[in-house]
This record gives sequence, structure tokens and C-alpha cells, in this order.
Amino acid sequence: MFYLLLKYVLLGPLLRLMFRPRIEGLEHVPESGAAIVAGNHLSFSDHFLMPAIIKRRITFLAKAEYFTGPGLKGRLTAAFFRSAGQIPVDRSGKEAGQAAIREGLCVLRKGELLGIYPEGTRSHDGRLYKGKVGVAAMALKAEVPVIPCAMIGTFEAQPPGQKMPNIRRVTIRFGEPLDFSRYVGMDNEKAVLRAVTDEIMYAILGLSGQEYVDKYAAVVKAEEAERQGAAGRTGPWRSRTMIAKSTSSTTERKAPDGRDGRAK
Repeated sequence: MFYLLLKYVLLGPLLRLMFRPRIEGLEHVPESGAAIVAGNHLSFSDHFLMPAIIKRRITFLAKAEYFTGPGLKGRLTAAFFRSAGQIPVDRSGKEAGQAAIREGLCVLRKGELLGIYPEGTRSHDGRLYKGKVGVAAMALKAEVPVIPCAMIGTFEAQPPGQKMPNIRRVTIRFGEPLDFSRYVGMDNEKAVLRAVTDEIMYAILGLSGQEYVDKYAAVVKAEEAERQGAAGRTGPWRSRTMIAKSTSSTTERKAPDGRDGRAK
């Protein structure tokens, strides 16, 4: 009930007014039945913009930190995210990936829409990063289609660390559903999971036109944090040298299938 109140009365109209979203390909989202909507993740606002424009209810897997804040503010934040159709997933520890898959399958087995960001975290620089294979495992286990989605302009509307978004127009673009029925029963094969995930990421890339980086976003963030720490320890001259040397190894312009990392 509160989800509908947020979507149609409290939050949805405000988001439409602020971002004036241009919607493309919405007909690719099925009106009924289980499916996965897999998108790039550029902004905190992504969590609410996509549900605001999709006619059906969509449930997202969200990091558990949104639900575990202390005090009254933390409880209100958790209640808000649950009401907005978010499910907490603990991303720490060895079982984190399996926990996300279990939660996602529960949603799909009820015939509902599941939203997921295969990169596993927000992009800190606007580029598209290597996808994690959990989206492939869920698609194959549940035998459901995957609808690729590109959020365009949300990085500029609300960059990382910015609490209040800028008022500007964004685009939400959906692609044709991806059918992976040819791989059903092969969800335990690593090569298959990687191939399916890369196909999903390439579809997102084709919709978004982002630069692609063939590394996990979390790994790149950790590497950059390490370099920044080294800069503080070694002084400006050596830190600039280290950053210059590492730039070529950090940025890969090849798409998941080996093509150039910019969409044509």
C-alpha cells in the first residue's frame, strides 16, 4: 500500500517534476510474469527513478547498510527503503553473493519483477564496470528473461557524495528482453555464467554509450583509494608517477566481448 502511495502520490510526481525523465523502450518490460531488469548504476536516485516510471511493482536488491543505520533516522531510512520495494542484502563475507541470489529468486518465483545492478555498486566516475555473475545465476535458475536498462544523465544529476540532486532531465532506456533459455541447466558452469553476464553488460553498454572498464568497480575503487593513500605517504612527485603508471592498467576500453568499449 505504501509503495503505491510513494509511487503515485508522494515521491513519483516529485521525481517526474525534477528529472522530467525521457522514457524509451518501456514496451520491452513485460506486463506480467517474472523478469529481471538489469541496469547500470550511476546515482543514488536510480533506486527511485526506475520504479517511478515502470507500471508494475519492481523489487530491488539493496545494500544492507541502508537498513541498519542507528537511531530514529536509521529506522526511518530502513522503513522508507522497505516501503520503496528494496530488499536488504549483506554484501560482506563469503556468502554475500549466495544471499543475494536467494533473495532474488524468492522475488522471481512469485512472478514479480526484480531489479538488479550487475556492477554491484554505483559507478564512481560514470563509466560502466564489469558485471558480477549473480544476475546470470538468477536468470538461469529462474528461467526468466533479462531486460537491459540504461540510466542516462543521473550521474550528472546526483554525483556520488552529493545529497541533493540537481534539477535536470534524464533518460531511462530499456532494451529488448534477452533470452537465455539455451543455457538452462548450466547455471553451475562458471564459463556460462560469465558469458551470460557479459552479454547482459554489452546490451547495457549499447543502450548507455558509456565507456566500459573490464574490472569490477569495487576493485578499481580500492585501487584508487590505495593510490591516494600512497600519495599522502610518498609526496607529490612520486604519487604522480604512480598514478600515471597505473592509469593504463586501470582503464580498459574493451567491451565484454572484446569490442571497443564505446558503443557505436
